[in-house]
Amino acid sequence: MVILMNVDDRFNLIKEVGEEIITEEDLMSLLQDKKNPIAYDGFEPSGKIHIAQGLLRAINVNKMTKSGCKFKMFVADWHGWANNKMGGDLEKIQKVGKYFVEVWRACGMDLDNVEFIWASEILRNDSYWKKVMEMARNSTVQRILRCGQIMGRKEGEVQQASQILYPCMQAADIFELEADICQLGMDQRKVNMLARELGPKLGYWKPVIVSHHMLMGLGEPPTGETDTVEKAIAMKMSKSNPDSAIFMNDTEEDIKRKIKKAYCPEKQLEENPILEYCRYIIFEKFKEFKIERPEKFGGTVEFASYDELSAAFAKGDIHPLDLKNATAFYVNELVKPVRDHFEKDNKAKKMFEEIKQMEVTR
Repeated sequence: MVILMNVDDRFNLIKEVGEEIITEEDLMSLLQDKKNPIAYDGFEPSGKIHIAQGLLRAINVNKMTKSGCKFKMFVADWHGWANNKMGGDLEKIQKVGKYFVEVWRACGMDLDNVEFIWASEILRNDSYWKKVMEMARNSTVQRILRCGQIMGRKEGEVQQASQILYPCMQAADIFELEADICQLGMDQRKVNMLARELGPKLGYWKPVIVSHHMLMGLGEPPTGETDTVEKAIAMKMSKSNPDSAIFMNDTEEDIKRKIKKAYCPEKQLEENPILEYCRYIIFEKFKEFKIERPEKFGGTVEFASYDELSAAFAKGDIHPLDLKNATAFYVNELVKPVRDHFEKDNKAKKMFEEIKQMEVTR
């Protein structure tokens, strides 16, 4: 991999990915020492893939590889099995994993610099289980239970013994994959911190944590949650509520309908899912954002940056419905190549038809 950027440019590009970086000093030191550090993200294959997992993940991964990182995408099939995904059917989980990879291929992830590694492959290594045991022996049950949020569950929702094993496995994954950077969502922060604390104690290293933003769902944000990470988890897209997310195989009509009914208060910038789509996805892919409207409502306007758009919206110059209509257009433009791939490629079409028939369990 040839890197044309200097260390500062590489650092700044990774900062675009990280909503939180622990620590920036460690990241800079790592980039100075290694031209091609290993970054990893992991996913539980479950059901259809929405745009936070599809488009946003591809955007983030491509920034990491552009910065010089060798990226390892971890297909956590056994972890999904431990977490009772797809009804606890490992074969179905693995089929969904292959579908996810096909989506990323269709939406432009830099697969030349991404290696997919399946949990079911590294589980054959004695060295891996030794690491799992090390994580377990050096953690308390309560500490592991608090890591339950990495599975999308609160502490009291962790009921199966396999779900207690899960965080120990995920912490071990980091060192088995030889990852220098944990590049996962904010909801994975607790187990990344566990690995960061235990790594040096066990003779490993202290991985850098680059936590990306979790795209919120389309509905009104829940109230009452004060913990920042727990609130982000509560607000994120949910497959159990299909209208809260745009999926990578949604039709144009689906996209328009979901976005039209989405939460988007006039002049409100914070906790506004439509503006989040614009900031984290649309302006990453398009150089301008055009809102077409009749002359009596101000005529067509164009914005060259998210800051310009958000400033106009905050002043009330852009009506929520006009913003929604434009957002639906651009999101559909990004989803369309993936949708077309799964409609026109016979192998991909057969794969998706099978996925649609599967029951998705939380």
